Amino acid sequence: MTIRGARRTDTKLSDGRDLIYYDPADAAVRVPLEDTRGLPAPKPQVDLRIDPLTGDTITYATHRNTRTYLPPADQCPLCASKPGNPTEIPDHDYNVAVFENRFPSFAGPGRAEVVCFTSDHDQSFTNLSQGQARLVVETWADRTAELSARPDVEHVFPFENRGREIGVTLNHPHGQIYAYPFLPPRMRTLLDRAREHQAVAGSNLFADILATERKQGTRVIAENGTWTAFVPEAARWPVEVHLYPHRQVADISELSGPERDDFTQLYLDVLRRLDGLYGDPLPYIAAWHQAPVRIDRELGYLHLEVLSIRRAADKIKYLAGSESGMGAFISDTRPEDVAETLRKVGS
Repeated sequence: MTIRGARRTDTKLSDGRDLIYYDPADAAVRVPLEDTRGLPAPKPQVDLRIDPLTGDTITYATHRNTRTYLPPADQCPLCASKPGNPTEIPDHDYNVAVFENRFPSFAGPGRAEVVCFTSDHDQSFTNLSQGQARLVVETWADRTAELSARPDVEHVFPFENRGREIGVTLNHPHGQIYAYPFLPPRMRTLLDRAREHQAVAGSNLFADILATERKQGTRVIAENGTWTAFVPEAARWPVEVHLYPHRQVADISELSGPERDDFTQLYLDVLRRLDGLYGDPLPYIAAWHQAPVRIDRELGYLHLEVLSIRRAADKIKYLAGSESGMGAFISDTRPEDVAETLRKVGS
């Protein structure tokens, strides 16, 4: 089927999980190959519990303790299948592929998916072409719309973990999408603040933050016609960059074509600046903040937060006593200094 900006092909893996290919809109019709592995039906063990002290939902997914951990490149389960190495993607090549996680964090209510950005094992999002990165954006948009329509999903969270320091278990360039059956704690906190701000100021909190950053300019890294990237005034992490569209939208699926183009250009620019910060690939987490599916949706404002735990070329920021015990962050870097350095990296 042809969706906005891409061609989508749906198929199944041998254990019944969904697999979806995303190709450029003008690509030839894909006839997917069969998964010949004969996998047994998955039996995930997931338990959701409410912390009575905070009200947070804690997920226990004990089956994930046996998931694949840093296999050699010739045994990577995210590469396209080759003779002797059948993988999660049966075809011999692909552009972008999405499949239900074999070791999901959620089962029954909610859903966990893997998004493979490219079939090239040695690539990274940073080095994708503009067209390939744009195809990933189309994939995020389509998955957000489809997962948001499920009655068991309250929040859709696309994200990428990059680098062993972050804790990745597979080196192939990929991200994930968690379709939470509950509203995650950080989103609840952000919405509470947004609600308070709306009651006092009569305006959207995120829109006002963006307007302030653009006006002051001291923490802005780069911008284009429809997006701005900046280091937030109260950044928690040693390196932290937020990317905001200039127009308030709830999620990725609501972005216009030009907004998707501009995001792709700006995001690749930001990632290249981050890799230039210390002269080698920066470990990071890229976290999409989308509005909830149903609750307080009007308070949300789509944006992407990219953060790194590296506080110097040879030093990592660990969450120690104050951060882990009390949730009170103490930073070794000043947001304005980080922003100035990142601006210089791209000059």
